[in-house]
Amino acid sequence: MERRAFRVSGFTVVLVLLVLAVAVVPLAIAGGEAVAATAVIVWSLLFAVAVSGFAVIGPNETRVVQFFGRYVGTVFSAGFHWTVPLTTKRRVSQRVSNFETARLKVADADGNPVEIAAVVVWRVADTFKAAFAVDEFPQYVAVQSEAAVRHLATSYPYEAHDSGRASLREGTVVSEELTTELRERYELAGVEVLESRITHLAYAPEIAHAMLARQQASAVVAARFKIVEGAVGMVSNALDRLREESVVELDEERKAQMVSNLLVVLCGDRAAQPVVNTGTLYG
Repeated sequence: MERRAFRVSGFTVVLVLLVLAVAVVPLAIAGGEAVAATAVIVWSLLFAVAVSGFAVIGPNETRVVQFFGRYVGTVFSAGFHWTVPLTTKRRVSQRVSNFETARLKVADADGNPVEIAAVVVWRVADTFKAAFAVDEFPQYVAVQSEAAVRHLATSYPYEAHDSGRASLREGTVVSEELTTELRERYELAGVEVLESRITHLAYAPEIAHAMLARQQASAVVAARFKIVEGAVGMVSNALDRLREESVVELDEERKAQMVSNLLVVLCGDRAAQPVVNTGTLYG
């Protein structure tokens, strides 16, 4: 489990070493050559051991400390520190990082080939897991991100043709699903997912033209449906007004003809050409 390593200020240790040096030099000189040589050797060994415990840490950086392979803790505070000597100190950054996947070609839930890419915003939350649970956590993040994007693309269609069905084009739903899956995958490596977004989504080039034609046809049908729905409402309103205000009395045959003419005018995609009747209504 992650824990804090022993540390003291590096400046304090430097001051202690200087004080020891100042105190040892007069004693070594007074004791003769043999004592001086011994003092120099001891001082050199002490200095070498002490220096191995120094570490300079920047903001949002940590040092994972190992004593002959054994994890002894993590130093989190920025600055000049002295920790357990004769240890290795592995740098693990806790800064926020971005990873953008390549454009992956995947078959969606309907079997259509699509191109998809995403960006993931992440940071290390547990230095122990990041250092020891996986081999190289940045590479682990990259591989798992692409695997999660592939799985997401196969779980949803590019666009939903049925109401109530989610699709890849629904950014909020897809991003939440991707973020949830990434958090489960990254937990082993001690990595926290802050955000994930789809950055590229398109049909594969070989079917893009056919799908564009399909989308255009769907748009035309939807537009025609709205036009017909509005035209029927307008015709019904016109007949009701004529009857309520007693403008003219129409039998069923003339009503049908009027409805037909109005629908042609309202639903046609070209301007209507009027025909002037100079005879009677039934002529």
